[in-house]
Amino acid sequence: MTENITAQSRAADANGEVSAARATTATRPDDDLDRYLDLPVTSGLRVGRWCAVAVVGVLLAMAGHALVTNPAWDWPTVGAYLFSQTIVSAVWLTLQLTAISLVLGFALGTVLALMRMSGTVLLSGPAWAYVWFFRSVPLILQLLFWYNLALLYKELSIGVPFGPSFVRFGTMDLIGPTAAAVLGLSLHQAAYAGEIVRGGLLSVDRFQLEAAEALGLPRWTQLRRIVFPQAMRAIIPNAGNELIGLVKGTSVVYIMALPELFYQVQVIYNRNGRVVALLLVAGVWYLIITTVLSILQHFVERHYGRGVARRTPAGPLEVLRSLVPVGVSARGRRNWSDRGDGEAAR
Repeated sequence: MTENITAQSRAADANGEVSAARATTATRPDDDLDRYLDLPVTSGLRVGRWCAVAVVGVLLAMAGHALVTNPAWDWPTVGAYLFSQTIVSAVWLTLQLTAISLVLGFALGTVLALMRMSGTVLLSGPAWAYVWFFRSVPLILQLLFWYNLALLYKELSIGVPFGPSFVRFGTMDLIGPTAAAVLGLSLHQAAYAGEIVRGGLLSVDRFQLEAAEALGLPRWTQLRRIVFPQAMRAIIPNAGNELIGLVKGTSVVYIMALPELFYQVQVIYNRNGRVVALLLVAGVWYLIITTVLSILQHFVERHYGRGVARRTPAGPLEVLRSLVPVGVSARGRRNWSDRGDGEAAR
């Protein structure tokens, strides 16, 4: 009997020691782990990556050396004409054509997208035919058609359909080179903008509309406050591509002798024979415009991407920041994670 009591006492003492050890381990403060968490995180040696970096660096150095040392590029002439009054005026006209055509094109494209999503064939059918036709005909052919519209119609009138006319306009006076360029670019852009907007509207979950209808919101309020803000996340990237393409597409209007950037460059190098230098001037300006538009697109995407779990693409500043080597420690990552958990808990 005495031996049984002694064995039970020893077992109880052992269990108590284990429980105490577990309690001590569970309640150990985080400061005891700091010496482990403060150790820097290092990555393994990636031979393939460094070889690729070396190859790319050599190629970039060779390209830069060729641009600087080859006198055929004629950089003094590029610098002389880059900010000349003629070139700057041509750039301003290019931006004007782009802005007007973009606004009119997406306004008409939004109407086309709503028409195509209509359940009425009398609305969806003409919208589909418009998109089919203007995407099939080349842009340069459309511009030439609008520029020579006076060959088909001497006058344009406003009045009763199939009845008398109240006001008449001469087609040659009404549609000049600038009007023909804006009309052709806008109508051509509307066909692509309509499909972009329609794709964005289709990306919105139908339950959003059902919830809006359950709240009794009018149809226009549903589109303006619920559907379009969510659709913009899918519209903006494609619209940015179309905008950049439209900037370069304005060079096609040189066939109508409009003094935009590409036309003015042609006029200058036909006069002085500096073909490569003037083409570089045009290339530099197109690079500047598209770079600014890409940065604006990034911030617009970030604005409409608020509250969404997915990450927005890295912008130019983030890309430059990622090129700077920064030491990352496990403690820093733990603190960032703890801060995120705390904010999520709040």
